[in-house]
Amino acid sequence: MDQRLADVLAVLELETLEVNLFRGESRDIGSAQVFGGQVLGQALVAAYRTVEDRDCHSLHAYFLRRGDFNAPIVYQVDRSRDGHSFSSRRVVAIQAGEQIFHMSCSFQVRESGLEHAARMPDVPAPETLGDFDSYREEILASLPEKVRRFFQHRRPFEFRPVRMPDYLNPVPLPPERQVWFRAVDQVPGDDDRLHRCLLAYVSDYNLLETATQPHGRSLINLQMASIDHATWFHRPFRVDDWLLYAIDSPSASGARGFARGAIFTRDGRLVASTAQEGLIRPGLAEPAAKS
Repeated sequence: MDQRLADVLAVLELETLEVNLFRGESRDIGSAQVFGGQVLGQALVAAYRTVEDRDCHSLHAYFLRRGDFNAPIVYQVDRSRDGHSFSSRRVVAIQAGEQIFHMSCSFQVRESGLEHAARMPDVPAPETLGDFDSYREEILASLPEKVRRFFQHRRPFEFRPVRMPDYLNPVPLPPERQVWFRAVDQVPGDDDRLHRCLLAYVSDYNLLETATQPHGRSLINLQMASIDHATWFHRPFRVDDWLLYAIDSPSASGARGFARGAIFTRDGRLVASTAQEGLIRPGLAEPAAKS
């Protein structure tokens, strides 16, 4: 298995401390704080540890404080309710005695019912597009040192944008982007829960960044951080098959940007939706860990 994927799977393997209490390790991805997607994925793993035979269909999270990647994170799960069809959980992430994150999530037994879904945008196939890693290598030498650390991180997912971003010479663009992505190697087994936790992890990439596009501003000179994040899971999927992340940003105001995303399988099935609001401030900043 590719070491990058093996490492993120290890990060999602939480240690059980007590009933409803779990501990996770972090990774330094070159940013000033713990990557928000990591906390989302670990929190969902913790919630799943308290639920049987039900699928997570939605999660709603708030990032409260910067996490320290040099220290473990403790996840405390509140079993709010277990009903006939639905279970509700609240997860709090704690470091040094302080809450850094909390999330509510809901689980449902599998049922059949009415079906409809939005159509996938008409975009080029991933094989025809450039890999973001190749572009990243081209620009590394031109980036400031602090930003370079973030871009040097080898990610466990492959990204192929329909339009490659230009971080060195940005121009105003419509507030929308489409990015194909998949895990860099095959995820072992057929555990749908693991694929949902991995999607929570990767869904934090590219989302907030879309809110900067109409302004022609380089991420190098912006301070950015996620404030909240929501994901709805509609249908089963695999993160080691190509998925299309179709994102748009309808608003930015008050030093905050808002973006929403739809995630499709290659054959056009809508499998998840996301929404995020984040802080966007001008000025030279630490490299953005959530974008």
